[in-house]
Amino acid sequence: MRDGGRLTAAIEVLTEIETRHKPVRLAMKNWGEGARYAGSKDRAFISGLVLDVLRRKRSLAWKMGDDSLRSAVLGTLHFEWDWSIERLAEAAGDEVHGHGPLTEAERAALAAPRDLADAPAAVRGDYPDWLDASFARVFGDDRAAEAAALAERAPVDLRVNTIKTDAARALKALTPFDAQPPGLLPNALRVAAPAAAERSGAVEAIPQFSKGWFEIQDLGSQVAASAAGDVKGKQVLDLCAGGGGKTLALAAAMANTGQIYAYDSDARRLTDTIRRGDRAGVRNLQVRTPLNPEPLKDLTARMDVVFIDAPCSGTGSWRRHPDTKWRLTPETLAKRQADQDLVLNDGAGFVKAGGRMVYVTCSVLPEEDEDRVAAFLETHPEFSRQPASAEPDLAKFLTADGDLRLTPRSSGTDGFYVSVLEKAR
Repeated sequence: MRDGGRLTAAIEVLTEIETRHKPVRLAMKNWGEGARYAGSKDRAFISGLVLDVLRRKRSLAWKMGDDSLRSAVLGTLHFEWDWSIERLAEAAGDEVHGHGPLTEAERAALAAPRDLADAPAAVRGDYPDWLDASFARVFGDDRAAEAAALAERAPVDLRVNTIKTDAARALKALTPFDAQPPGLLPNALRVAAPAAAERSGAVEAIPQFSKGWFEIQDLGSQVAASAAGDVKGKQVLDLCAGGGGKTLALAAAMANTGQIYAYDSDARRLTDTIRRGDRAGVRNLQVRTPLNPEPLKDLTARMDVVFIDAPCSGTGSWRRHPDTKWRLTPETLAKRQADQDLVLNDGAGFVKAGGRMVYVTCSVLPEEDEDRVAAFLETHPEFSRQPASAEPDLAKFLTADGDLRLTPRSSGTDGFYVSVLEKAR
């Protein structure tokens, strides 16, 4: 495809996302079904451009003085992808494939953009206005910078599966991808984010992935799993297991000792957990599903650790799913808070005396984090907060209450919150 066709296609996909409220993946799929001529490089280019527009559409609108999707695409290509105005003019003005010649106003805005320093924090940070009070509670005057870091492209993080191998062997296997240890945890590796118009390397394609040597998992998610502490030989319940990323991280830390139970209210999400567990060589996993009556009754008050990766807004994963920040509403946030209260209350019943509950969200909003823990502790005085990590490298991410808060700006990870709650003996 020519530049003009790619530019036009990105605007079409973004229009589908905005008018029909579709996720990027579905909008790209729909476009691709009608564009069989597009090659893999074309699709990577268009997908990357769409995602970058969604990451920064408010700041782009401010710079350009125009909140149209066309303006956002032009601004992304010039300010973020370093296209010259001449190249943009040629692409947009392509008589066959272009979206229409640049206007004088567009040329002027591209040449002399409006200064972001004069914009409100929500514009500089590229998030909805209604979330500004929440970001201010957590980050204060740094909220625009923290949110802007959530608009960067994310790397590919990997967790070395110590059931099958060690970090040194896994690192050697990943030599073609130039993987590097990112720090914080000894069994984490990282492949840098690809260039804007390219896809990241397919680490799933190498034989060692099929052999279960490593899993794709954000470093923040790995840190959250590590907050469960020493789990070898323990009884562990992953109450919101989903696809099983943290389940497998916990299982690896257990080294096939003790017993880990994976449960999710949606049985369909657990399909991947079984498959991935087999590949990872996990032998101490039991999957429980809501298809069976009272699937967890026998675990009541028996668990050393109950791990709760709670349903949340996903604000901490905006780097990877930038479309979700524009679909989030106050009503959805309120629903998530109710879900979190429910799962915390349910999880408490499975913790034995002296056991721990680890509450995790991939959110940076206090309404889903500190507020939910505070509300839980008010009604469950038998639980108390404990430091979420004793690791020296993680101490700087502890809040005043001893919880962990990770963000792209502070820790180079997705946004995560972790609170460890211990039940009295």
